[in-house]
Amino acid sequence: MELQPRKASRFFEVPSAPPVKIFQLDRDCKEDPYPQKVNLTIGAYRNEDGQPWVLPVVKAVEQQMASDETLNKEYLPQEGMKSFSEAAMRLVLGNASEALVQNRCFGFQTLSGTGALCLAVSFLAKCAAVEAIYLPSPTWPNHYHIVKEIRETKIKQYRYYDPVTKGLDFEGMIDDIRSAPNGSVILLHLCAHNPTGVDPTKEQWNQIADTIKTKDHFVIFDAAYIGFASGDVNEDSYPARLFVSKGLEFFVAQSFSKNFGLYNERTGNLTVVLRQTEACEPVKSHMKLIVRRIWSSPPAHGARIVATVLNNPALFADWKECLKVMSDRMKTSRQLLYDRLKQYGCPGDWSHILKQIGMFSYTGLSAEQADHLISKYHIYTVNGRINVCGVTSQNVDYIAKAIYGTVTGVTTNGTSSAIFNV
Repeated sequence: MELQPRKASRFFEVPSAPPVKIFQLDRDCKEDPYPQKVNLTIGAYRNEDGQPWVLPVVKAVEQQMASDETLNKEYLPQEGMKSFSEAAMRLVLGNASEALVQNRCFGFQTLSGTGALCLAVSFLAKCAAVEAIYLPSPTWPNHYHIVKEIRETKIKQYRYYDPVTKGLDFEGMIDDIRSAPNGSVILLHLCAHNPTGVDPTKEQWNQIADTIKTKDHFVIFDAAYIGFASGDVNEDSYPARLFVSKGLEFFVAQSFSKNFGLYNERTGNLTVVLRQTEACEPVKSHMKLIVRRIWSSPPAHGARIVATVLNNPALFADWKECLKVMSDRMKTSRQLLYDRLKQYGCPGDWSHILKQIGMFSYTGLSAEQADHLISKYHIYTVNGRINVCGVTSQNVDYIAKAIYGTVTGVTTNGTSSAIFNV
């Protein structure tokens, strides 16, 4: 019997997946015709005019690359560009790191920080029989998606944010890490915790490291903001260097989207620190097999930019100046918003805006209040979390008045989308 051609797609009954909220909000804002709309959603740097900023040092390197006739478009090795991954390792571990001197670490180029996290979790599930990964509560939503995709791996949580103090729930955090079974995998944010902007102090980091060592846990650091958070590479890398000094093994998932402004180049690195040199090559060999079926070979353009800058003292100095510009602007934006909220008598303390660090601020607005900011004032946030780069001297009055009007005018049911109510 001759088969009849299909009249409808074989995928006709596949239901639509829900949109990724942050990207949907970004699209909604861009399509919003309201002249005073404000986009505080996507985690990307903006200058005082609210525009993307291509770092001058990046432009300079790209001009050099464009005129270099020796460059080609050949595949990179599976582990990526060596000059890039080695420079990325030195950035986070420090030039004089014991791990580098003892040759017991290596770098593996990835598709930005997301790719580094995927590679780390895939390897641990495949080669270390890891059954669960502990994530902070709250954390970057994509952490959940990445772990869920590895079907053998379960998600567990440890306490992190304290809604009463609007800061770190350090006792809860330490208690949960201590209570986890020996040898558990713990994900930590290296700096500028996303979404809260709340980081441990150096003294607290030392206690965290000692607890990790006592329990023989393994850590994955998510490092999306090295140098971008405080403006100081060494300051932001402190936890990783501390862990090396205590003889701990760990991974660092590095992204160069924020600190180099290479958002669409997908430039990342997984730094692997082990106790023995002999373990490095076997681990790398399995990672090669994992990436072979995912991206096979990483992109060269962004990696070449980063490698050129980090390996050239003059360009490196220029880049550090760019970091300071971005970090200072974020601090200025925080101060601007805080000052206006206090000026208008907005109920609440609001000092948490100044105490938090990095790109994001947990405002404390409830779900109803966040929705009201969009519907009435056309100010777009992610459940009350804002990108402080979107706050400028031109729009801060409008934002502060809108928050005041929302906090004083919208009653809530007690449920806060950003953990606490102002």
